[in-house]
Amino acid sequence: MTTEERYSYVIDWFRENRPVAETELKHGNPYQLMVAVILSAQCTDKRVNIITPTFYNRFPTVEALASASREEVFELVRTCSYPNSKALHLIEASKKIVNDFGGKLPQEVDDLMTIPGIGRKTANVIAAVAFNKEALAVDTHVFRVSARIGLTLGAKTPLETEKQLTSHIPGELHSIAHHWLILHGRYVCQARKPKCQECGLSAYCLYFSESAAGLSGL
Repeated sequence: MTTEERYSYVIDWFRENRPVAETELKHGNPYQLMVAVILSAQCTDKRVNIITPTFYNRFPTVEALASASREEVFELVRTCSYPNSKALHLIEASKKIVNDFGGKLPQEVDDLMTIPGIGRKTANVIAAVAFNKEALAVDTHVFRVSARIGLTLGAKTPLETEKQLTSHIPGELHSIAHHWLILHGRYVCQARKPKCQECGLSAYCLYFSESAAGLSGL
């Protein structure tokens, strides 16, 4: 199977079997999405969704968060991973947005990456989800699932993965493809015990075909 054929089969399967794929982070506007995505680093969406309702109520705008103290932000996010650094990032990010972008989150990836606490992955998520930009974020799920299926070959970094994926996936599908791969990694192609026997992509999956070949050779 060629790489082009694999992409075609995988995209068609997802289109048919997961026509709707969205972030599981609860938010109502770009500012809230920024908060949720920053908090989600090395933390589950479930935990973030427990924290954010109170957070959004206490700091309903970027201006409110920009004037907050680190202590009061920390108190609201202390049950997530790395609360000290995330509290600081949230405040500094809000100050940057207020001072440099007129209180509105910028829409372009390069501009978003100038904001404290926002790296390329977070910037791609915000651009795609909040502003419908052609951006494909690579987290640990996307990195793992892409490599296992065979959508990426020899990619050593998230950026290499992103470049390979975006060179084969049409731009209008970048956002939903991000969610296809995340959700597949979260619920089917799990890190320790992938559910290959339940996976509808096994016929197109490099990892599954290599595993099956290995077993047949025993």
